[in-house]
Amino acid sequence: MARGWESKSIESQIESAESDRRRSAAPPLTPEQTARARERASLELSRKRVLADLAAARHPRHRETLEAGLKFLDDKISKLG
Repeated sequence: MARGWESKSIESQIESAESDRRRSAAPPLTPEQTARARERASLELSRKRVLADLAAARHPRHRETLEAGLKFLDDKISKLG
């Protein structure tokens, strides 16, 4: 019985490795696409940070500043598409 579980685990690992290979077999991105993806990831990370800060902010002026920053980030993200 233990061998059955072991072989299923190995089979699962093999399938996972094969699916990773298939994903990595996608056509390579152009330098522009890579730069856009990095910029978008950076903006998304900044947006998450602003949202966390906004949730903790208590002072109205600080909240206004964070909300303006959030709007700016949302606009930039929407322009990237």
